[in-house]
Amino acid sequence: MTTPPPALLIAGHGTRDEAGAEAFRDFVRELGRRHPELPVAGGFIELSSPPLGEAVTELVERGVRRFAAVPLMLVSAGHAKGDIPAALSREKERHPGISYTYGRPLGPHPSLLDVLERRLDEALGEAAGRTPADRAEVTVLLVGRGSTDPDANAEVLKAARLLWEGRGYAGVETAFVSLAAPDVPSGLDRCVRLGARRIVVLPYFLFTGILPDRVRRQTEDWAAAHPETEVRSADVIGPEPELLDLVMERYAEAVKGDLRMNCDSCVYRIALPGFEDKVGLPQQPHFHPDDDGHGGGHHHGHHQHGGHTHSHAH
Repeated sequence: MTTPPPALLIAGHGTRDEAGAEAFRDFVRELGRRHPELPVAGGFIELSSPPLGEAVTELVERGVRRFAAVPLMLVSAGHAKGDIPAALSREKERHPGISYTYGRPLGPHPSLLDVLERRLDEALGEAAGRTPADRAEVTVLLVGRGSTDPDANAEVLKAARLLWEGRGYAGVETAFVSLAAPDVPSGLDRCVRLGARRIVVLPYFLFTGILPDRVRRQTEDWAAAHPETEVRSADVIGPEPELLDLVMERYAEAVKGDLRMNCDSCVYRIALPGFEDKVGLPQQPHFHPDDDGHGGGHHHGHHQHGGHTHSHAH
């Protein structure tokens, strides 16, 4: 008798924006349609329904005993490093007999860089009803979510560098919409100081939500105050075929045990300047306060999803 392949569990971040949450749920459903040979389910760590535990229960009720969990996240920040492993550990206690492997975040994969390039072309071409302008005149501001983890922020800069390589833009700068500097207005100021006259602000997000909307509003406000600079906003990555294929690539890695977690600059493994006290600390489940729609302070609080923590040991 042939052993069925492990099921696929998609772990999402969560958002209070219903359109963004529904985009995630649609994405999970599309994966299931494309791969009828696999049980597929998805859930969120926080803020949105269904929670990740409910998705695991759904798989178990469908007879699943083995699954591979893939974090639908661009960078390895606290959720991917701590919250999801803690949640999965808790689900294993709730459902004796299940087993799972854990995949890695999406990262600046070449196929996603191609989608980002497409979003830039759309922003440059559609606004004026013409073909995309000469890239040598265009400076890109890639805007990430932002994290208190310097490794996660550094991954956004890596994506920016890879996006710049070989594509002919004048430059690709970075900014963050939450928890890290520079913020969007400061990033735009920097672009101008570097000589930019035409700027495209590119959100480094998978789906729509509160934070991508904030990026667009801040861009519009800055542009209104700086009419001498041409500024355009690009769209988020979205549920493109490249993203669907990449999730399956991460699934295949997890099933085969071919995991290559980014640990070379992990703040919990390596003593980085100013963060030496984090080496060896257990990972506590936590949340992003700016994701709740209030967006005020930058205090990075912690809350417990249960009695488990994830030690980031290697």
